[in-house]
Amino acid sequence: MAGAEEDVKMPLMEHLTELRTRLLYSTVGFVIAFVVCFYFWKPVLDIVTAPLERACLAQGKPCPVIYTSLIEPFFTQVKIGAFAALCITFPLIAAQIYKFLAPGLYKNERMALVPFLVATPIMFAVGATFLYFVLLPLALHFFVGYQQYANIELMPKIGEYIDLVMKLVFAFGLCFELPVILTLLAKVGIVSSQGLRDKRRYAIIIVTVVAAIFTPPDAISMISLAIPMIALYEISIWLAKSVEKKRAAEEAAATESGTEVTPAS
Repeated sequence: MAGAEEDVKMPLMEHLTELRTRLLYSTVGFVIAFVVCFYFWKPVLDIVTAPLERACLAQGKPCPVIYTSLIEPFFTQVKIGAFAALCITFPLIAAQIYKFLAPGLYKNERMALVPFLVATPIMFAVGATFLYFVLLPLALHFFVGYQQYANIELMPKIGEYIDLVMKLVFAFGLCFELPVILTLLAKVGIVSSQGLRDKRRYAIIIVTVVAAIFTPPDAISMISLAIPMIALYEISIWLAKSVEKKRAAEEAAATESGTEVTPAS
């Protein structure tokens, strides 16, 4: 592969064979996880619906989860199985992507990429955990509270509730990838810590808009997402500064020793 540390060109068929192998491992891992999660979907459903049950009990009005279509429970089971399987096998899929790309990278590039691969699922899990334990209970308490102001009762459909939770999990997980993305961009030289500082006011506006889009229409939920994202942006500035200091130290050491440093991409 051109540009690789070994500087060996791999034929197209070998590329395709390697890609097929990595896709096969990822698919087999996902299918196995899906079968397991599909079978044990009830405990996952209990975990997902627990915040809703607590919000209803806090209002003193139980709101049973219902379904209005004969096929809705089955497709809900499929959604839960696929969603849980994707979360479980994401590290495996990321590892297969890395193994496919690694032969075409220099050693220092591979070493620079590993921390980001490790941090990505961790930050996604942090975002999903923040949603489950902080924002989702607040949002559900807000929506369930409408039962107190009118002669209405909440009877949420299981399919719609699962769709809402899955969308929020993905949204919050992606939002919490902000430090990983900005640090990686700083690593390759696309952004700088000073540039992130200069764009701070615009970042706050964008964060506020994103929080308003991804959260329920109440101020508490929006603030609950906006404040952590602003904090993550500030952490990204600090991480970018650390990357720049490390790069400057490596360049200074290389200058003193008279060797050339290959920048990590």
